[in-house]
Amino acid sequence: MLHGSVHVVQQRSRLLPLLRTPLLGEVLAWMYLHPDDLWSVTDLAKRFGASQSTISREADRLVEGDLIVERRRGNLRLLQANGDSPLARPLTELLALTYGPIAVFGDLLAGVRGVDEAFIYGSWAARYSGEPGPVPRDVDVLVVGRADEDDVFDAARAAEHVLGREVNMHAVTSAAWHARSDDPFMTSVRSRPLVSIDLGRGRQ
Repeated sequence: MLHGSVHVVQQRSRLLPLLRTPLLGEVLAWMYLHPDDLWSVTDLAKRFGASQSTISREADRLVEGDLIVERRRGNLRLLQANGDSPLARPLTELLALTYGPIAVFGDLLAGVRGVDEAFIYGSWAARYSGEPGPVPRDVDVLVVGRADEDDVFDAARAAEHVLGREVNMHAVTSAAWHARSDDPFMTSVRSRPLVSIDLGRGRQ
Protein backbone atom coordinates (compact mmCIF):
# COMPACT_ATOMS: atom_id res chain seq x y z
CA MET A 1 0.00 0.00 0.00
CA LEU A 2 1.33 3.40 -0.89
CA HIS A 3 0.85 6.56 1.07
CA GLY A 4 0.76 9.93 -0.62
CA SER A 5 3.02 11.52 1.97
CA VAL A 6 5.95 9.12 1.63
CA HIS A 7 8.55 9.21 -1.12
CA VAL A 8 10.70 6.10 -1.27
CA VAL A 9 12.17 6.53 -4.73
CA GLN A 10 12.39 9.79 -6.62
CA GLN A 11 11.68 8.36 -10.04
CA ARG A 12 10.44 10.36 -12.99
CA SER A 13 6.79 11.31 -12.82
CA ARG A 14 4.39 8.94 -14.60
CA LEU A 15 1.45 11.29 -14.15
CA LEU A 16 3.20 14.25 -15.75
CA PRO A 17 6.39 13.09 -17.53
CA LEU A 18 7.46 16.70 -18.08
CA LEU A 19 8.39 16.84 -14.40
CA ARG A 20 11.69 15.64 -13.02
CA THR A 21 10.15 13.94 -9.95
CA PRO A 22 6.71 13.12 -8.52
CA LEU A 23 7.54 15.27 -5.48
CA LEU A 24 7.75 18.36 -7.66
CA GLY A 25 4.27 17.64 -9.05
CA GLU A 26 2.80 17.15 -5.59
CA VAL A 27 4.31 20.33 -4.18
CA LEU A 28 3.22 22.45 -7.13
CA ALA A 29 -0.29 20.95 -7.16
CA TRP A 30 -0.71 21.51 -3.44
CA MET A 31 0.34 25.14 -3.69
CA TYR A 32 -1.56 26.00 -6.87
CA LEU A 33 -4.75 24.33 -5.65
CA HIS A 34 -4.45 26.25 -2.35
CA PRO A 35 -3.44 29.56 -3.95
CA ASP A 36 -4.30 31.81 -1.00
CA ASP A 37 -2.23 29.88 1.55
CA LEU A 38 1.38 30.33 2.63
CA TRP A 39 3.55 27.31 3.40
CA SER A 40 6.83 27.00 5.21
CA VAL A 41 9.53 24.58 4.09
CA THR A 42 8.87 22.62 7.29
CA ASP A 43 5.14 22.38 6.50
CA LEU A 44 5.80 21.03 3.02
CA ALA A 45 8.52 18.63 4.16
CA LYS A 46 6.19 17.08 6.76
CA ARG A 47 3.28 16.86 4.38
CA PHE A 48 5.18 15.09 1.62
CA GLY A 49 7.61 13.04 3.68
CA ALA A 50 10.66 14.76 2.21
CA SER A 51 13.67 16.37 3.85
CA GLN A 52 13.67 20.10 4.42
CA SER A 53 16.82 20.42 2.31
CA THR A 54 15.09 18.72 -0.63
CA ILE A 55 12.04 20.98 -0.37
CA SER A 56 14.27 24.03 0.00
CA ARG A 57 16.21 23.17 -3.17
CA GLU A 58 12.99 22.64 -5.13
CA ALA A 59 11.63 25.93 -3.76
CA ASP A 60 14.78 27.76 -4.88
CA ARG A 61 14.29 26.53 -8.44
CA LEU A 62 10.58 27.36 -8.45
CA VAL A 63 11.17 30.87 -7.08
CA GLU A 64 13.87 31.44 -9.69
CA GLY A 65 11.45 30.29 -12.38
CA ASP A 66 8.77 32.67 -11.04
CA LEU A 67 6.33 29.81 -10.41
CA ILE A 68 6.17 30.47 -6.68
CA VAL A 69 6.91 33.51 -4.57
CA GLU A 70 8.54 33.71 -1.17
CA ARG A 71 7.71 36.02 1.69
CA ARG A 72 9.66 36.60 4.89
CA ARG A 73 8.32 36.83 8.41
CA GLY A 74 11.42 37.36 10.48
CA ASN A 75 13.60 34.32 9.84
CA LEU A 76 10.65 32.29 8.53
CA ARG A 77 10.54 31.69 4.78
CA LEU A 78 6.99 31.29 3.49
CA LEU A 79 6.11 30.05 0.02
CA GLN A 80 3.03 30.63 -2.14
CA ALA A 81 1.89 29.90 -5.68
CA ASN A 82 2.52 32.85 -7.99
CA GLY A 83 -1.00 33.72 -9.07
CA ASP A 84 0.29 36.66 -11.11
CA SER A 85 2.37 34.48 -13.40
CA PRO A 86 1.04 34.19 -16.99
CA LEU A 87 1.46 30.44 -16.48
CA ALA A 88 -0.75 30.32 -13.38
CA ARG A 89 -4.06 29.43 -15.03
CA PRO A 90 -2.82 26.76 -17.49
CA LEU A 91 -0.45 25.35 -14.88
CA THR A 92 -3.26 25.06 -12.33
CA GLU A 93 -5.39 23.18 -14.86
CA LEU A 94 -2.51 20.86 -15.77
CA LEU A 95 -1.69 20.14 -12.13
CA ALA A 96 -5.36 19.53 -11.31
CA LEU A 97 -5.54 16.95 -14.09
CA THR A 98 -2.43 15.13 -12.91
CA TYR A 99 -1.51 15.59 -9.24
CA GLY A 100 -4.75 17.26 -8.22
CA PRO A 101 -6.28 14.26 -6.40
CA ILE A 102 -3.63 14.42 -3.66
CA ALA A 103 -4.46 18.08 -3.04
CA VAL A 104 -8.24 17.88 -3.41
CA PHE A 105 -9.69 14.72 -1.85
CA GLY A 106 -8.34 15.26 1.65
CA ASP A 107 -10.01 18.66 1.89
CA LEU A 108 -13.33 17.39 0.55
CA LEU A 109 -13.59 14.12 2.47
CA ALA A 110 -12.34 15.51 5.79
CA GLY A 111 -15.63 17.37 6.03
CA VAL A 112 -17.80 14.33 5.32
CA ARG A 113 -19.16 12.76 8.48
CA GLY A 114 -18.65 9.02 8.75
CA VAL A 115 -15.51 8.71 6.61
CA ASP A 116 -12.92 6.71 8.57
CA GLU A 117 -10.38 6.19 5.79
CA ALA A 118 -10.14 6.88 2.08
CA PHE A 119 -7.88 5.61 -0.69
CA ILE A 120 -7.28 6.28 -4.36
CA TYR A 121 -7.01 3.07 -6.38
CA GLY A 122 -7.12 2.06 -10.05
CA SER A 123 -5.12 3.60 -12.88
CA TRP A 124 -4.35 6.90 -11.10
CA ALA A 125 -2.82 5.07 -8.14
CA ALA A 126 -0.87 2.87 -10.55
CA ARG A 127 0.62 5.86 -12.36
CA TYR A 128 1.36 7.55 -9.03
CA SER A 129 3.21 4.44 -7.86
CA GLY A 130 5.40 4.54 -10.95
CA GLU A 131 3.73 1.98 -13.19
CA PRO A 132 3.94 3.00 -16.87
CA GLY A 133 0.79 3.73 -18.84
CA PRO A 134 -1.36 6.54 -20.19
CA VAL A 135 -2.55 9.42 -18.04
CA PRO A 136 -5.81 8.25 -16.38
CA ARG A 137 -9.09 9.67 -17.67
CA ASP A 138 -10.84 9.22 -14.32
CA VAL A 139 -10.04 8.76 -10.64
CA ASP A 140 -11.29 5.91 -8.45
CA VAL A 141 -11.73 6.54 -4.73
CA LEU A 142 -12.58 4.05 -1.99
CA VAL A 143 -14.37 5.58 1.01
CA VAL A 144 -14.29 3.47 4.17
CA GLY A 145 -16.83 4.03 6.95
CA ARG A 146 -20.50 4.84 7.20
CA ALA A 147 -20.78 8.12 5.34
CA ASP A 148 -24.11 9.16 3.89
CA GLU A 149 -24.29 8.24 0.19
CA ASP A 150 -25.54 11.72 -0.76
CA ASP A 151 -22.58 13.33 1.01
CA VAL A 152 -20.15 11.03 -0.81
CA PHE A 153 -21.86 11.81 -4.12
CA ASP A 154 -21.64 15.55 -3.47
CA ALA A 155 -17.92 15.23 -2.67
CA ALA A 156 -17.36 13.36 -5.92
CA ARG A 157 -19.13 16.01 -7.98
CA ALA A 158 -17.19 18.79 -6.22
CA ALA A 159 -13.93 16.96 -6.98
CA GLU A 160 -14.90 16.60 -10.64
CA HIS A 161 -15.39 20.35 -10.87
CA VAL A 162 -11.86 21.02 -9.60
CA LEU A 163 -10.06 18.13 -11.29
CA GLY A 164 -11.76 18.34 -14.68
CA ARG A 165 -12.30 14.58 -14.91
CA GLU A 166 -14.71 11.88 -13.81
CA VAL A 167 -14.51 10.74 -10.19
CA ASN A 168 -15.82 7.31 -9.16
CA MET A 169 -16.35 6.88 -5.42
CA HIS A 170 -17.06 3.45 -3.97
CA ALA A 171 -18.12 3.24 -0.31
CA VAL A 172 -17.61 0.24 1.99
CA THR A 173 -17.97 -0.22 5.74
CA SER A 174 -14.88 -0.44 7.92
CA ALA A 175 -15.84 -4.01 8.86
CA ALA A 176 -16.03 -5.05 5.20
CA TRP A 177 -12.74 -3.35 4.35
CA HIS A 178 -10.76 -4.91 7.19
CA ALA A 179 -12.35 -8.36 7.04
CA ARG A 180 -10.78 -11.23 5.14
CA SER A 181 -13.02 -11.73 2.15
CA ASP A 182 -13.10 -13.40 -1.25
CA ASP A 183 -15.19 -10.55 -2.66
CA PRO A 184 -13.81 -9.96 -6.20
CA PHE A 185 -13.90 -6.17 -5.89
CA MET A 186 -12.08 -6.11 -2.54
CA THR A 187 -9.53 -8.61 -3.78
CA SER A 188 -8.86 -6.56 -6.89
CA VAL A 189 -8.49 -3.28 -4.99
CA ARG A 190 -6.15 -4.79 -2.38
CA SER A 191 -3.97 -6.42 -5.03
CA ARG A 192 -3.15 -3.16 -6.79
CA PRO A 193 -1.49 0.09 -5.63
CA LEU A 194 -3.42 2.17 -3.12
CA VAL A 195 -2.73 5.77 -2.21
CA SER A 196 -3.94 6.80 1.23
CA ILE A 197 -5.80 10.12 1.35
CA ASP A 198 -4.70 12.35 4.19
CA LEU A 199 -7.91 13.50 5.87
CA GLY A 200 -5.97 15.99 8.00
CA ARG A 201 -7.79 15.12 11.21
CA GLY A 202 -6.12 15.51 14.53
CA ARG A 203 -3.72 18.20 13.34
CA GLN A 204 -2.94 21.15 15.54
